[in-house]
Amino acid sequence: MRTGLPPVVDDGTRVLVLGSMPGELSLRRQQYYAHPRNVFWRIMSELVGFDACDYDLRLAAMRAAGIGLWDVLRACDRAGSLDAAIVEDSMEANDFDVLFAQCPSIARVYFNGGKAEQVFRRIVLPGLGVPVECRRLPSTSPTNARYTFEGKLQAWRAVIEVG
Repeated sequence: MRTGLPPVVDDGTRVLVLGSMPGELSLRRQQYYAHPRNVFWRIMSELVGFDACDYDLRLAAMRAAGIGLWDVLRACDRAGSLDAAIVEDSMEANDFDVLFAQCPSIARVYFNGGKAEQVFRRIVLPGLGVPVECRRLPSTSPTNARYTFEGKLQAWRAVIEVG
């Protein structure tokens, strides 16, 4: 079983970005989106305006912008880093009722790709005790060649447009 990372949220979090489960490199480094070809931090640095070199500074800039990070899954079995390799009957969701109670200012959830959205809607949303507005964005993973960087950046602008 692989176990995910803790949420990056605080009292000012208005937007929550959810992945499915961190990849192997992210888990090893204990850093969200650690794969050098994943464009998440490049996109966020463009949108929020920070130097993407230092992880702690990235997280501080995200918090200052009201953007939080977490994953749909707390734990799962998976060989490698691909979402397609997640063993369906091994998935354990994070406790979103607790998170939303601790961070009532979260206005919207954005999914970093289709797997995060699919799993959230299937195993989290039916039992969630609070209403939440959700939207899928194109995955920032290097495996998502369907979108150019500019296309991903344009779609991801939505996270900074929440009032």
